[in-house]
Amino acid sequence: MKKILIIAAVAITAMLFPASGAAQFRYGATAGVDFSTLKFKQDLITIDGATGFQAGVMGELMFPGIGFGIDLGLMYSQKGATVHLGERKVWSSLGYTAPRCYLHYIEIPVNLRFKWTRMQGLEEYVAPYVFGGPAVSFLAGHSDIDAINYAFGEIGLQCGIGFEILRRWQIQGSYSWGMTYALKTKLLDDFSAQNRTWSIRATYFF
Repeated sequence: MKKILIIAAVAITAMLFPASGAAQFRYGATAGVDFSTLKFKQDLITIDGATGFQAGVMGELMFPGIGFGIDLGLMYSQKGATVHLGERKVWSSLGYTAPRCYLHYIEIPVNLRFKWTRMQGLEEYVAPYVFGGPAVSFLAGHSDIDAINYAFGEIGLQCGIGFEILRRWQIQGSYSWGMTYALKTKLLDDFSAQNRTWSIRATYFF
């Protein structure tokens, strides 16, 4: 966790105070949809995925000529899943069936990215890129399910691919997986779950 926070701090400093005058910084609004589920340590119950959404702002710092850069975001995201607690007597005896578990996060993703910028002018119209890096999330709200304890936040990793259109729009898809647990059940020791999320997002740069 310490290394990830150091990387995030370096990225933020680089974006706010570029070391090179050639570096190009811009920011924009971003929004999208996500398809999430919870990955428990043991397959004791059935988990049904859920559809949520994301929205926020994103900044991009690119170094012309080499195609490498950094992006940093500040976003709200909704994740979750339907948890079939009633499949086990330990919870069905307490009246639980299949509650929907919503998790609301404030996320700070920090990615390294590579964008193809030397395509004989084609990059003015469309330019593919790939990205990956850590994300720190803080829990802002959750479903009221007494059988579950929620973590304060989580640290995850993500990677993805996208296309930049007309130098203004970016459309991307990504997959992220939690490296720390998002929640635990109260009645079973160490029965914890991590987030797994597919996302599709669009960004418009001002």
